[in-house]
Amino acid sequence: MDIRWEEHGWERLSARAGRCRLPGWDATAGLVAGETGVLLYDTGSTPREGAALRADVAALLGPGRPVTHVALSHPHFDHVLGTAAFTEASTETSTEAEVYGAVGLAELLARGGGALYEDAVREGVDAAEAAGARDALVLPGHAVSGELTLDLGGPRVLLANVGPGHTAHDLALLVPAGDGSAPVVFCGDLVEESGEPQAGPDAIPARWPASLDRLLALGGEDAVYVPGHGAVVDAAFVRAQRDALAVRFGVSL
Repeated sequence: MDIRWEEHGWERLSARAGRCRLPGWDATAGLVAGETGVLLYDTGSTPREGAALRADVAALLGPGRPVTHVALSHPHFDHVLGTAAFTEASTETSTEAEVYGAVGLAELLARGGGALYEDAVREGVDAAEAAGARDALVLPGHAVSGELTLDLGGPRVLLANVGPGHTAHDLALLVPAGDGSAPVVFCGDLVEESGEPQAGPDAIPARWPASLDRLLALGGEDAVYVPGHGAVVDAAFVRAQRDALAVRFGVSL
């Protein structure tokens, strides 16, 4: 499978995995393409941004290769409010994506749409667009407790509930090594490269360092680690961020 990632503004991570850095908050959206399935990791901050990602997928993979699976890393507006773009069947296919989140995420989003709206507007999203995103909010239909393997027809990817840490509902994605490429771990905002990790009121600081240990166990020393914001990093960076978080929050390792 020859995917021309760079031609469409995406970063190649392996033969079948890539990511783009969305404008505004530099949030990661990740893509894994198999022969029979396509998984998108996070969907952007609005349905409009989600629709742009959907168009990118069509350009990258060609017609008839829609997103079949969506995995949501955690319940913050810049990662989940574009999901509606992937749960409405396209005019070209009848496919609606199956949506996955950490256990408890659906229930949180069901009662937390107002908070997502407020956060989006506070961070600069147009109020009317944020209201539309809130009204179109999609709840995950599949809850991940522990680990779940998805067969995309070629790569068998692993969703792992590695939190709590950044939030109580942190979901990572492992794309195993293959085709001469190292493993790829999509970390969500458990790892941030473009600034200090953000610990909001829904963070679980005392357990955050342990969640990074679980990420490291998932990917190993040779993996490529993809933060929720910022450039791709290695295991040494994740370990250093774990140590810094432990000092910051007074956690013994």
